[in-house]
Amino acid sequence: MHPTVEVSGLTVVRGGRTVLDGLDLSIGTGITGLLGPSGSGKTTLMRSLVGVQRVAAGSVRVLGEEVGTPGLRSRTGYVTQAASVYDDLNVRENLRFFAAVLGRGEEDVARVVAQVDLSEQLEQVVGRLSGGQRSRVSLATALLGRPDLLVLDEPTVGLDPVLRERLWDLFHSIASDGATLMVSSHVMDEATRCDRLLLMREGRIIADASPAEILRRTGAPDMERAFLHLVEQSR
Repeated sequence: MHPTVEVSGLTVVRGGRTVLDGLDLSIGTGITGLLGPSGSGKTTLMRSLVGVQRVAAGSVRVLGEEVGTPGLRSRTGYVTQAASVYDDLNVRENLRFFAAVLGRGEEDVARVVAQVDLSEQLEQVVGRLSGGQRSRVSLATALLGRPDLLVLDEPTVGLDPVLRERLWDLFHSIASDGATLMVSSHVMDEATRCDRLLLMREGRIIADASPAEILRRTGAPDMERAFLHLVEQSR
């Protein structure tokens, strides 16, 4: 079986600075966590995977197609840190609009509302919601098409622990159905919820293994200290 994502020689230059330099990577089904400090290249890599980042060199293929091709639009979901929905519409109107764009029906709207726990906010204008609620609306729109690749940039920021737990259960359920998820986070305890971890620093991948393997390799008692150890080793 071919990997969902194949990255070869990916180079991205922004503002005269090389953010990613000749990155090679393949990603299969399951949950891949992407960790690293601000400026490490996480968001640039994620943008590259969904075809919204200009690249200087290299290639990115998703589900066997060059990234950015029309056929991938309905098969790829992307949730940015900033909510990508219409603030002047209510939650239901937003979901119906994006469902129509994707050729989905009312049953899909009901499904994603239940998945991300938005039933009490359906008639509320999105611009008046809290940051965490707006993020959930964005996640719901990304789930409407049942994407094969779901890219999530800090999806649990601003959420309470109970809702974070529910969303991670949802992510695992989606992955168990055969989807590929890439989830970036700065919360180290979330790293252990992933099947595979990519640790980035200064545009490079400094570790690529399961959480258990990274802890074993570093001898660290937790993921935060393991990451600090790997950063020191990479200098």
